[in-house]
This record gives sequence, C-alpha cells and structure tokens, in this order.
Amino acid sequence: MLPKQFVFIGIALNFGGSIDYFFSTLKGRVKPNKVTWFLWSLAPLIAFFSQLSQGVGAEAWMTFSVGAIPLFIFIASFFNQKSYWKLKSFDLFCGGLSLLGLFLWQLTRVGNIALLFSIMADFLAGLPTMVKAFYYPETEKPLPYLTAALNGFITLLTIESWKIENYAFSLYIAVAMSILYILIQFKIGPLFRKEII
Repeated sequence: MLPKQFVFIGIALNFGGSIDYFFSTLKGRVKPNKVTWFLWSLAPLIAFFSQLSQGVGAEAWMTFSVGAIPLFIFIASFFNQKSYWKLKSFDLFCGGLSLLGLFLWQLTRVGNIALLFSIMADFLAGLPTMVKAFYYPETEKPLPYLTAALNGFITLLTIESWKIENYAFSLYIAVAMSILYILIQFKIGPLFRKEII
C-alpha cells in the first residue's frame, strides 16, 4: 500500500495529461461537445460530495479531480467557436441519472446511491467517446486517458479500508480510462476491421 500522499501525485499526473486538451479547447483545435464535458464533470462531482458525506479521505480528492478537469474544459468550450451544444435524448438520460442519484441521496441519506448513479451516468456519458475511439482513434489524444487511468490506479494503491465508497469511483476510472487509452493508442478498432476484411 502506498502512502495517502500518492493520491495527489495521481491528481497531478491527471492534470498534466489534460492541460494540452484544455489549451487545445481554448485555441479551437478541438471541438468539444459541451453536454458531454458537462456530464463528465457533474457525475464525479456528485460522487465526490457523496464520498465526503461518508467520511472518505484522500480517495475523494481523486474523484474531485476527475470532475474538476472536465469542468475546466467545459468552461473553456465557451471561448471556442467550434464547440457546440448537441443535446440528444441520451444526454438528457445521463443528466437525469445524475440528478436522480442526487435526489435519492438527499431523500435516503445513503451516499452510495449517489455514488452508484454517478458511476452509471459517467459511464453512459463516456460511451459515445468509446465508440468514437474504437472507430476513429486518430480523432482523440491518448495521454489524457492514460494519466486519468494512472490517477485511478494510484488511488487504489493507497486505500486502507476497502469499503465501496472508498474504491468504487477510483476503480471505475482506472478501468474505463484504460480501455479508452488502449483503443486510442493501439488503434484497436481499425486493426480489428482489417482482420475481418
């Protein structure tokens, strides 16, 4: 087990890996969908407050960083002429899941309900990016996903008490971001399609 301070090393790695995307957003080199980036910030931030309410320590700050970074990119998207609002029923569903988790958490005072709904909403919000990474890996940058995965793995290595509120979001981020990194870095989709043809 690593000392708790390593959580902040993971956060720094995640921030460092995402800074290029942030500046690319400001400079108009990428076209972020504002709805996706908003949902990627909302779900982890709800999970973060859920974790805080349950007394989760340093692990909660990993969750906060996973929500704060997309929030900065969401804000940067307003300075980018190429960014867009593309509100589909799927986006409304993901946002609704986050809000339902928040509502049920307030109603029941069971923080893990909000945590579960936040993970579900974040996963669903990320599905279009996974599909895009499979079919068009050249349209994404692998580094932000690698550093986010490392952030999750490092946080998992610091956990002392294996309660669901301590590890669930970190485990989800480690796995989901690893999948995205592998799809983008190794261009799995195009390789798979070539083997079929």
